[in-house]
Amino acid sequence: MTEHPLETWHRLVRTQDASGLNALLADDAVFYSPVVHAPQRGRKLAARYLAAAFQVFFNPTFRYVREIAGASDAMLEFETDIDGVQVNGVDLIKWNGAGQIVEFKVMLRPLKAINVIHQRMAAMLQADQ
Repeated sequence: MTEHPLETWHRLVRTQDASGLNALLADDAVFYSPVVHAPQRGRKLAARYLAAAFQVFFNPTFRYVREIAGASDAMLEFETDIDGVQVNGVDLIKWNGAGQIVEFKVMLRPLKAINVIHQRMAAMLQADQ
């Protein structure tokens, strides 16, 4: 039996191992960023944004505080502290019958958190080019 997509996601987050993203994401995966207007379509772009998020979000203060899961989608609420700013957000994840993520949407609050994430993610993605 293969690992459930949420179990895989939690393992990648816990180990901060972005190398497993390509296997977890479907070819046609779409990533919705809280700070980029256009959806990032395709496994390559979705993995690039999520890998950058691994470096920006995941520090010792990161934790999921609530999870609501259905048969093919889930909502994971998280909290973290970045540069002294309390970040509260939600990951909305949808997967297909093969257990691969087809949609990943991140929503953040408050505005101060959105601004710090925007700065950090932009720097991370520019360095990656």
